[in-house]
Amino acid sequence: MRLYPCQSCGNTVHFENSTCVACGAQLAYAPDLQEMTALVPDGISPDGVERVIALADRSRAYRLCANAGQNVCNWLVPLDEGQALCRSCRHNRLSPDLSVAGNQARWRRIEQAKRHLFYSLLKWSLPTPTAAEGAPEPLVFNLIGDVETDQGVERVLTGHDLGEITLNIAEADNDEREKRRVAMGEPYRTLLGHFRHEIGHYYWDLLVRDGGQIDAFRSDFGDERADYGEALKAHYAQGAPGDWPLHFISAYATAHPWEDFAETWAHYVHIVDTLDTAGAYGVSLRPVKAGGGDLAVAVDFNAYRAQTIREIVAAWAPVSVALNSLNRSLGQPDPYPFVLTETVIGKFDFIHRLIHAQQAPMAVAAQ
Repeated sequence: MRLYPCQSCGNTVHFENSTCVACGAQLAYAPDLQEMTALVPDGISPDGVERVIALADRSRAYRLCANAGQNVCNWLVPLDEGQALCRSCRHNRLSPDLSVAGNQARWRRIEQAKRHLFYSLLKWSLPTPTAAEGAPEPLVFNLIGDVETDQGVERVLTGHDLGEITLNIAEADNDEREKRRVAMGEPYRTLLGHFRHEIGHYYWDLLVRDGGQIDAFRSDFGDERADYGEALKAHYAQGAPGDWPLHFISAYATAHPWEDFAETWAHYVHIVDTLDTAGAYGVSLRPVKAGGGDLAVAVDFNAYRAQTIREIVAAWAPVSVALNSLNRSLGQPDPYPFVLTETVIGKFDFIHRLIHAQQAPMAVAAQ
């Protein structure tokens, strides 16, 4: 995640900001520009929408996403698109019930994580079709909570089904998410992690199943025709095999090839986006050697445009060691308690090539 300047005063601003703390300018993210921008009012459009000018691009008129009125979004929409919702919010089918106490704050945290997901998808120019475009499998989000009925509580399960990604909004509460993490025996559980995992299932449909990559997928991940329901039952009953760290990025990845792909996809995005952030901060590591070995690295390349998986992994190894070591010094758990074996790196390579195969068609279209 990059750092951005406030075009009004030059102060550094961040992806989540809606106001510059230095000059008070209103801020928003323009996904078409991939820029945070200061705004100035520009009157009212003929259909009653408040127009704004983005100082990062004065040639085009914008409006704030309609969900900005609920204080859950800070993205812009070009007025000439004729859309009320931004590139992230327009994919919502079901939103939280705001009559429930605390749901607005939960929704705000969830949308912040979802916009971070869309930051990556847009950086890679990955397809994000909507139902309005007539896509056979549009990308849809249901952000809802459990419902109390006369018969009891109807539980909402986080997951993916044919383009619909459902997230139980209870995950936005840190205590509830931590309780579930412990109950599931997971080392890592975050809102952003949920989104990155579930979008992996979605892109399996679009890029693997519909992209003619089934045979290559099975070579790395296994045969997805194995009964999914039975595989999950066996996983929860028996756990992961003892040697799983040699072949999988997580214990849950052992449950089924679909879960292996989604877990690996999520971790690939974790790594690339963290390296993107490290590069924005000018991270350079040259630790004092103890017993040999060199962990020196300068993150001075565009991780989203890296040519090979080896370039990414070579930079990630020292960065992840430094992250874990810094956290231990603060008495905190490792932020990345995972091991990258050659088998896992091979799976990363499959996903890397799958994502970057989208770049060639986009380059041709641009020309």
